[in-house]
Order: sequence, then structure tokens, then C-alpha cells
Amino acid sequence: MPRALVDRGRTRAVHRFTPAGAGDPVLLVPPLAAPALCFDLRRGCSLAEHLVDRGRSVYLVDYGQVSFADRGLGLEHWVDDVLPRSIEAVSRDAGGRPVHLVAWCLGGILSLLTAADRHDLPIASLTTIAAPIDMTAIPLVAPIKPLADLTNGWILTPAYRLLGGAPRALVKKAFQISAIDKVVTKPYAILRNLDDADFLAQLEAVDRFTDNMIAYPGRTFGQIYHRFFRANDLAGGELDLGGRRIALREVSVPVLVVAGDSDAIAPARAVRHLVDVLGGAPEVTFHTCPGGHLGVLAGRAARATTWRHVDDFLARHNPID
Repeated sequence: MPRALVDRGRTRAVHRFTPAGAGDPVLLVPPLAAPALCFDLRRGCSLAEHLVDRGRSVYLVDYGQVSFADRGLGLEHWVDDVLPRSIEAVSRDAGGRPVHLVAWCLGGILSLLTAADRHDLPIASLTTIAAPIDMTAIPLVAPIKPLADLTNGWILTPAYRLLGGAPRALVKKAFQISAIDKVVTKPYAILRNLDDADFLAQLEAVDRFTDNMIAYPGRTFGQIYHRFFRANDLAGGELDLGGRRIALREVSVPVLVVAGDSDAIAPARAVRHLVDVLGGAPEVTFHTCPGGHLGVLAGRAARATTWRHVDDFLARHNPID
């Protein structure tokens, strides 16, 4: 989708999709390590395109590439700087209107932490898609955790410190392993669907997405590894960050929570736990939709499921003028 740059800073570029729409602005928030094209995968499977076509004013924050020089950046960088500045830039560009966040995976967690910590920001509502907070409910973590606990976390710590983070090649492999069944059966699926142009276009778009994975900064990866996966801090709804404790119960805006029914990275049970910890939100709505981790956001089935729930939620809280 065509877009225009409206703000730039370290590890952030804020774009406005064109043509401009009506209503309060919607800011799309990607996770770390995944390219921002997750929201604009291809024509027909682009949430950005869908929202623009619905007449909405849509923005995107893109973190760009992460290098070895960024190894010292922690989660605080995104919660204290990147997201607050992006939200303020979007509101300013939209004439001072409040901003509705739509976030995927870790982008959802970062958005929730930001909303809980910064009540002064012009956040009107928050939608999280495939954002897990209970790591004990993730089967992929189960085989690693006992060994990590036995070694006090040192099974991975020396590697990410030496490399300055998780390299993009490793991130790509991890994403592929999470959907290993689809990787193994991909040749057969292609042969079976040679006459289905939409199916083949989707495969090509997912391959392009996977090939553009981004590295994790070292400090951020360490925090995710030790605080999220080993200690499972988020399951309690609170996180010590930058010298203060952020409680998700302090989120004070309506929240929509969406999980994928076949998501190996963020299973529905790991995502649904958000409903239990967002006690301060005036509304928390939960839906399970078809798809894996990327599919629930940008799969062909998402057009009639996930996107419909996003449309309904925004229609209630952000009616178009």
C-alpha cells in the first residue's frame, strides 16, 4: 500500500497510508524481529489495505533493521521511547485526535505495557492479535525450560551476548520451526493447488515475509528469555521495567484480544490469560479465530474472521465521521 513518512527516530519510522481516511487514526504496531509488512502482506491479505478501504485513517510504525550497534537496547526503549513518540506523532499528524492501536504478537505486549505505564498518551483503544502472556501454555517452550532452569539460564545467555542478540537467520529458523508441519508439506500443497492463484500468491507472500525477518537486540532478547520465558512474569500481569513496576491492570482503555486456533507460538490459552489480568480496562473482548501465528493476522481466512472482529470493535469505539 502507498504510504507517506510522518515521523522518524531511532528504530522507528511512522508512516501514514494513503489515501487518508476519516475517524480517529489507527496505528498498526508490529512485534520486534518481524518485518512491518506483516500488516501489509499482499493485496487482498493486507489489514492495512482493508482498513484504508473501509475509510479509516491508518498509520504504521516500522522499527527498521536492528544491528550489532543496537545490542544495548532493552524493552524500555520501545515502551519509553518508540511507542510513545509514535503515538504522539500519529495524534499530532491527525490533528490531535486519540489513537487506536492494533498490534500483533510482541507488539501487543509492548502496546499494553505502554498503555498501562503512560496514561497521559492519547490512546483510545487497543487490539492485540496473537499476543501471549502465559508462557507455560506454549508447547514450544516446554522442552527448553527445564534445561534453562537447570543451567540458571546459561544455555542461551553466552550466545546472545556474544552475538549481540538473536541474528535474523536464527529468528527465521525459529519461525519456520513453529510451523514445521507446513514446511514439510509445502511441496505437496503447491502441487495440489497449482490452479489456485490466490493460494500460490499467499505462499509467495509468506516466503517474502519470512525472508525479511529482523534480528533481536541483545538486551531485549535477554529480557524476553529470562523475564518472559523463564520467570513467566507477564502471567502475573506485572513486569519490572526501567526501575518501576508496570501492572497491566492499569490499562484503562477498551481492549480486543484475538488468538489463533492453530497458533504454536501464541496458543489460545496463552493469549486468553490477558482477559484475567486486564482488570482495569472498561471492556475486554476475546475471540479465537482460524489460523496460525501469521495466519490469524494475514491469512486468507482472517478476512472473514479476525478482520471482522477488528471492524466491529473499531465501529463501537471509533465510528467514522
